[in-house]
Amino acid sequence: MSKIQLSGNIGFLGAGNMAEAIIRGLLRGGDLEAQRIGASAPREERREELKSKYGLWTSADNLALCERSDVLVLSIKPQIFRKVLDQVGGKVKKETLVISVAAGVPIAAIERRLHPPMRVVRAMPNTPATVGAGATALALGEHATDADYAVAKAIFDSVGLTVLLEETQLDAVTGLSGSGPAFVYLVIEALSDGGVRVGLPRDVATALAAQTVLGAARMVLETGEHPGALKDAVASPGGTTIAGLHELERAGARGAFMNAVEAATRRAAELGKR
Repeated sequence: MSKIQLSGNIGFLGAGNMAEAIIRGLLRGGDLEAQRIGASAPREERREELKSKYGLWTSADNLALCERSDVLVLSIKPQIFRKVLDQVGGKVKKETLVISVAAGVPIAAIERRLHPPMRVVRAMPNTPATVGAGATALALGEHATDADYAVAKAIFDSVGLTVLLEETQLDAVTGLSGSGPAFVYLVIEALSDGGVRVGLPRDVATALAAQTVLGAARMVLETGEHPGALKDAVASPGGTTIAGLHELERAGARGAFMNAVEAATRRAAELGKR
């Protein structure tokens, strides 16, 4: 896991679930003191909740947060993103590293509302970041440096796996790892239903299905083996697994998942043009 090379403060403009997941990851790693992390939120109860849980500083004033932050994480919802950025754009320090997790908002749109030239990194994390098992893709703006990438990578490494891509590839990331958890939940639910159908209690079936998916994913990541090779290692000639795989192929499961990723990617591109 990357170490955060940062001497200043990190501020989260917006304090929703993703912001909290990243804050929790940063503090869990022990590389950053809570006093160097800030967050803005309009609701007092949310500010108090974050303050009491993590010991960070909070504010209702977005401008004050921007002035105090050396790294500014834009974690506001896309529908209010432009309004908030128009409000604070003139107060973001020129030397601030800006990291955006707002889905569908391109780097160019962020740069236009800040002091040009600004160092901007766009991130596409996914919801498993809330349990430290996220998958995040980063794309660098024109003025972002290698040092900026190192800081951004360390931040998102604290909540899972991080990769670097071109911004043009982020719609595909949205279709795969952004929407992908929902596809996997469907798999877990279906496996659990299958277990119940053949006689297992629901709670046992769900636990076994979820652990099976977790274990299979860890084997892919930790062994470096191709998923097809790992599949073949489970499928003995004439055995139970190949019988089940044959049913999945006959039902078109492989093509259905490929089509799901493609459809989600197309929709991400459509939403990004709004």
